[in-house]
Amino acid sequence: MSAKAASEVAFCARALKAPRVRELAETLAERAREEGWSYEAYLAAVLGEEVAARESHGGAARVKAARFPQVKTLDDFDFAFQRSLKREAVLHLTQLDFLIEHKNVIFLGPPGTGKTHLSIALGVQAARRGHRVAFASAQQWVARLAAAKRQGRLDEELERIGRLPLIVVDEVGYIPFDPEAAALFFALVSSRYERSSIIVSSNKTFSGWAEIFGDPVAVAALVDRLVHHAEVLVLRGDSYRLKGKGKEVLQGEVDG
Repeated sequence: MSAKAASEVAFCARALKAPRVRELAETLAERAREEGWSYEAYLAAVLGEEVAARESHGGAARVKAARFPQVKTLDDFDFAFQRSLKREAVLHLTQLDFLIEHKNVIFLGPPGTGKTHLSIALGVQAARRGHRVAFASAQQWVARLAAAKRQGRLDEELERIGRLPLIVVDEVGYIPFDPEAAALFFALVSSRYERSSIIVSSNKTFSGWAEIFGDPVAVAALVDRLVHHAEVLVLRGDSYRLKGKGKEVLQGEVDG
């Protein structure tokens, strides 16, 4: 690359706030000449490096802001143990088309089958791809809304949450909701209907949600909004956390 061209690239890179372009333009140009790249291939390579750098830097900040309890990815997920789930179905979700289409993702299954892991993995993927994400348990989401309601700003809080492209609602069903909590959860789901996406994990199938929320009619309306545009994945089997400990646990119960 000539000195003049290098100077122009550096100027444009600064104007575009694209430092990776400035760093790699000359190196990639040399490689392009050696390997006979087309102009389009060279441009794609330079821009691709800039995009990757931005995703890496911004993604880390968005993952932190999401408040995941821990960072999980699909690389860590044991599909060999969780045989009820098709790997292809989950990998399809990582393309994040559901976010663009404002669809939901719902994981149902017994404790320990990987629902939270998968929910976090999709949330992390979304954050690293440039989307703002927030993670909390169902109880934590309801507590947040209850506090806003007491302060007279429930609508404002729902609007604030609604601006997030994706929220993850973990552990629906572990603790029953009283009527006020159920109403707040319904408001959360309704406020995002066909506007933005939710990932929900629950240890109960939809038929058992009446036990959680108390009102079968309200549950029917809630489930209708959640699943109207949703991918529902049902996980089965034993708890991964008890993998290899089944006999010890059972023996302990007998001895106890």
